This record gives sequence, structure tokens and C-alpha cells, in this order.
Amino acid sequence: MPFPNPADDDDDEFAQPMLSVRTSREAAFVALEEFRNSGTWLGDVLDRLFRTASVPPRDRGLATELACGVVRRLATLDAILRKLVARPLDQVEPPLLTVLRLGIYQVILLDGVPPHASVHETVELTKRLGRIRWSGFVNGVLRGATRLVTSEFSQEPSANDVPVSAGRFRRLNDEVFADPKIDPVHYFADAYSFPHWLGERWMNRKGSPMTPAALFQIGAWFNSPGKILLRANRLRTTRDALLEEFERAGVVASPVEGLDAIQLENAAQIDRLPGFAEGLFAVQDLSAMQAAIRLAPQPGDRVWDVCAAPGGKTCHLAELMNNTGTILATDIRPERLRLIEENRERLGADIISPQWIGEDGSGLPDSPFNAILIDVPCSNTGVLGKRPEARWRITASGITELNRVQERLLSDALARLAPKGRAVYSTCSIEPEENGELVARVLSRFPGIRLVEEVNFLPGEPSDGGYQALLVRE
Repeated sequence: MPFPNPADDDDDEFAQPMLSVRTSREAAFVALEEFRNSGTWLGDVLDRLFRTASVPPRDRGLATELACGVVRRLATLDAILRKLVARPLDQVEPPLLTVLRLGIYQVILLDGVPPHASVHETVELTKRLGRIRWSGFVNGVLRGATRLVTSEFSQEPSANDVPVSAGRFRRLNDEVFADPKIDPVHYFADAYSFPHWLGERWMNRKGSPMTPAALFQIGAWFNSPGKILLRANRLRTTRDALLEEFERAGVVASPVEGLDAIQLENAAQIDRLPGFAEGLFAVQDLSAMQAAIRLAPQPGDRVWDVCAAPGGKTCHLAELMNNTGTILATDIRPERLRLIEENRERLGADIISPQWIGEDGSGLPDSPFNAILIDVPCSNTGVLGKRPEARWRITASGITELNRVQERLLSDALARLAPKGRAVYSTCSIEPEENGELVARVLSRFPGIRLVEEVNFLPGEPSDGGYQALLVRE
């Protein structure tokens, strides 16, 4: 049965104590509260905590899993909590709700921790926070969750099945979600944890609507831990030499067919991998690698990377050019230019010149370029698994606003493309209005430029989603 909210003390407003963070759950709670209060990226908060707090290295992985998992599966956790808490969740003290979400995530969605241990550790967290009056309530709700969840699994979604991985659903003892056969969008939104409007948008998309099965497949992909791919820096090593370096260090990795890249089999702290400081590799997804390869810049070319920060694709361009020629790397944020400089120095890509341009287009270069990469800011609907917060930040109105920026950037770039020059327009989005529709609209104003190739990358097939169009001036 649902548990009532503990009585609030009129003169006892919650103020987070000066908690000396020592455990994974404490770190996760602090990170989640900072995200709730300020919207700070979880990764930034956790990095700072790990530098300043006394969280043992062995606990940092669990802290990251808990904090990111709670934000990623926020709608799923709240759907379950609505079955277990008597009053509306917006009437539960926000920090208490954070504790409950942490507990439910451990009991139902986290493998490897026994339910009784999850309940005990979450109750102990309330005591460390100085909120003894929460402990009985939290204990009751989480014990209710242990009775709700079963040890049974199925391969098909239903109203009492919560997805835990691709094609794998954990059985609950009660119907928590909408029937996926009757209301697939509502099931997708709650069970996979996405904004309802986004699922509705994808299923009703003009020209290329998603089936319920495709919608659930994308949800599972974005909720699954992604594999880390590393692009070997051909200016300093080869893929095979990098694999040998990792093998000597005991790092398990495998080659990616057809690319100068390897895939790590386990999670890792990138800057502690062998060869990182020496610039032997860069982290990059498969679809992102394809952008520079599709542009195919030649040694000696004059190249412009329009939205270059943090510089991963820029450095890849330099590698393909054998570090010969020039690359202008522009961005509208000065602090982001420093990231380009850091990557340039680490990877030895000497031909890159970072340059600031204004949001209004001031400072744009005048000279024509042989090759231009236009990797525009976008909705990121193709990479919603990368950062757990991303799915909650995107809005329909935001996509409309991005369209105006994307159209201006592509137009500015094509106006500076040399005869016989090549350009690649690239996004991390799967929305047609950011991709093919926009390219067609802009090309109607540039009769001397034609579309040679366009590729839509679907999430999970086999990498992140996105779009690339190769454009050539006659």
C-alpha cells in the first residue's frame, strides 16, 4: 500500500548539512541535489566531488552510476513511486524525493546490489543527512518496492514490465505503466523515461513515423551503457600499435573494422589510459568519425571547421591531411577555444588555428576554402544516451530556434566554398527539419552547389544517431 509523506516540521526547513562526502551514495545525493538546484551537468559536479571529497576510487563508479542512472530514468522512478507514496510527488520535500529515487533505482534497476543492502544503505543516508524523521518513511517505501519487484524477466513489454536492457524486462507485481499495445507513447515516456512530447513526435513524424517497436528499441539503446571508442592518432601511432600498448597495460580492447579505431570492453578513466598524455588517441563515436572521413580533406588544403569546439573532429581533419595545409577552427565561445588548443597540443595537430567569431556572424573569414565542416549545434536527439540530462533539456521550441542558427551557419559556410570545394553538413540529431529538409531549403539558394551524398545514422545501428550531407560546388 502507498505510504503517507512524513509530517513536516513547521520550523524545520531542509538545509543540506555540511556533509563530509565519504561514500558513493552520499556523492550521488550531493550531485543530484546540485543538478536539481542549479542544472549543473552531473559529470562536472562528480568530477569536482572526486577531486575534493574523500570518496574512495573503488566507490566512484557506483556514485556515477547512481547519479546518472537516477537522472536518466527519472520518469521510470517517479512512475514506480506514484504506486508507493500516497500523496502527489510534488508535495514530497524535494531532497527526500531525491533519496527515494536513489533507493528505488538501486532496488529495481541496479544489478549487483542485494535489495536489503540497498534499503539499509539508503536509510543510513537519511541519518547522515541529519533527517532521522525521514528514515521510517524511506524504509517503508523501499520495502514496498522490494515487494513490488520480482526476480522474473520477460522479453516483451507490458504494463507491469520495466525495461532494464535491450529486449529484457523485469516483472513487477502490479501494473505501473500504460499498456504498450494500447498507448505505446505513454509506455515509452514512463517505462523508458523520456519526455512524452518527444515520443509522440517520433511516432507521428511526417514521412518517417516510428513504429512502437522502433521507439522501444531507441529507448533501450539510449538507456544502455555505451561502449567507449578511441580513434588512433595517425600522426603519432597506428591502430595496431595502440592495441599492443593497451594489451601490455592489461586494457582489454578490440579493433573497429575499417577505421583507425579501437573499442574498449570496459569502462575506464580516459586520462589514465596508456598513451593519453602522449596524444596517441582521441575519444570519438563511429558516426562522428565519419564526418571528417566524408569531407576527405587533402594535404595542403585550406579547411574551415565552423563549429569546432572541443576539437575532436578538427584534429581528425588534421590527421587526414598529414598535418599539412591549414585548418581554421572557429567557435562563438572563447572558453571553448581553449579546449581546441588543448586537443591540438596533446594530439600534435600543428596546422589548426583557433579563432573566435561572434554569434551575430562578426569575424567570419572572407577567403574561400577547399573543404568546410559544418557540425552545427543541434537538438542532440541522436545522442541522448551520452549525457543523462540531455533528454530533459530538449524542447520543441528549442528545435525551432536551432533551425534558424543551423540555416545561417550552413549558408555562411557555403558562401565561402571554393570552386570544386567540398562541404559536410553534420548534426547529432535524427529530426528531419534539422537535417535533410534544412539542407534542401538552403541548397535552393545555391544553384552551383549540389548534394552528392546524405546519410542518416539511426541510434543503435550500430552507433549513435545523426546526419551527414556531402555538398560539392561545381
